[in-house]
Amino acid sequence: MMSEHTYEITVIGGGPVGMFAAFYAGLRSADVLLVESLSALGGQTGNLYPAKILYDIGGMPGISGQGLVDHLKEQVAHFKPTVQLSTAVTAITPTEDGFTLTTTREPIHTKAVIIATGGGAFTPRRLAIDYDPALDGSSVLYYVTNLEDFRDLDVAIAGGGDSAIDWALALEPIAHSVHLIHRRNQFRGLESSVADLKASTVALHTPYLIDAVNQNDARLDIGLKEVRGDATERLDVDRLLVNYGFMSDNKQLRNWGLELDGNAIAVDSQMATSIPGIFAIGDVASYPGKLKLIASGFGEAPTAVAAALARLYPERKQALHSTQLYH
Repeated sequence: MMSEHTYEITVIGGGPVGMFAAFYAGLRSADVLLVESLSALGGQTGNLYPAKILYDIGGMPGISGQGLVDHLKEQVAHFKPTVQLSTAVTAITPTEDGFTLTTTREPIHTKAVIIATGGGAFTPRRLAIDYDPALDGSSVLYYVTNLEDFRDLDVAIAGGGDSAIDWALALEPIAHSVHLIHRRNQFRGLESSVADLKASTVALHTPYLIDAVNQNDARLDIGLKEVRGDATERLDVDRLLVNYGFMSDNKQLRNWGLELDGNAIAVDSQMATSIPGIFAIGDVASYPGKLKLIASGFGEAPTAVAAALARLYPERKQALHSTQLYH
């Protein structure tokens, strides 16, 4: 990539929302660059939850995280944007005609910026007990990449949110048995998913916490202790999937001079940040009533692109319908 080139729009973040923003910018005939710090597009959806079934995507009765990423890759390729992987943006500096992005590679020059970095760098929340770390990656797992890896196995899942429930329901027809361990009697998932869970053959262990994990030959011996009680249980399984969520860090945002709302960027109804010409969408954006859903981010992307182009070219007439755009 020539460092002298100035893009009209640079999208920072190659997750689903950033990918859709790059596509929509191409749909609007913008010269767009998509920058991703990882070595592959997909963000958390593609790299952490490729087997998770998503139900909040318009027009999709249900699609895996990897399936969604594959569709988005095909979609974004239609307009052939420049994509730069393994590139982290460390600073954003205003210039006379836009911004210079300092990166872990060469600088990037752009007229407008759309930030779609999600929750930032992410690491899984670990089991809060002592256990043999050698089990990680073999018997104790924090990610599901291929459901078929659990074919005919006995699987325990720790967690009570949407992802843990999705894993349990997806594995029910594949695994020999599925056990879901949660510290409360109530689950934090979507109402429809919780109803499906309760109607399934998944064994529910509530309200319990894991207090021991030991290897027993090729299997795991998991000790459970009742929350605020004395009851105990033991599970003999092949695999333990831990889904206590992820810790994210958007510390780079504090170096970019933007008005923040906690660990997110404050935006207005046009997805504009406190710095003119910089916009934010997806989980990294914050405004009253914000819902952290991929579906929400998909709606925010066209708003940000349209606002960026209106700022760059106020004389241009905005297209009213997508049918006026596609070619």
